Amino acid sequence: MASASTLSGTTLVVASHNVGKVREIGDLLAPLGVRAISAKEKGLAEPEESGSTFDINARLKADAARDATNMMTIADDSGLEVEALSGAPGIYSARWAGASRDFGEAMARVERELGAIPGASRRARFVCALAVAYPDGRPTEVFAGTVDGTLTFPGRGTKGFGYDPIFVPDGHDITFGEMEPEAKHAISHRARAFAKLLAQFREQR
Repeated sequence: MASASTLSGTTLVVASHNVGKVREIGDLLAPLGVRAISAKEKGLAEPEESGSTFDINARLKADAARDATNMMTIADDSGLEVEALSGAPGIYSARWAGASRDFGEAMARVERELGAIPGASRRARFVCALAVAYPDGRPTEVFAGTVDGTLTFPGRGTKGFGYDPIFVPDGHDITFGEMEPEAKHAISHRARAFAKLLAQFREQR
């Protein structure tokens, strides 16, 4: 197992074409001296996310990028689970934004569907499954992170991406879309998954 220290100088492929997600993962990796490049930069197609869970989809994406590049890869499958919508959009979070990745429309759909349920709770959580695939034959590993919060409409802020403008994390009164990146990285679902990954790296040193 690579350690946090031996990762320094490594270039990892982030198995995503989502610019915001690649940027956020790159920011989380930067303190380790790791350079993150996107699947798009490597000319990789986006594999079909055919799994039924975040974990399965993260593994599919990480393994596909690893097989295509023979490099260490990281793939994130993440999304918004809304309590009153029985966990939707969940693994379909990106698909709710359509082919054009219009998350304005995706957030409007969440608002519409909640509005159709009298007295619906606005409780929700972000979920992240972070898969790491290795080119040396080691098994792909998955680390999970979640953050709970409440939805607010209309959305506020332009500093995040995806559903960030409508999500107020517990203990805060501003949305992820209003938070500075450093503040979001300290508490986000993705940061919590990364913390587990790094803890395991350190244990294996």
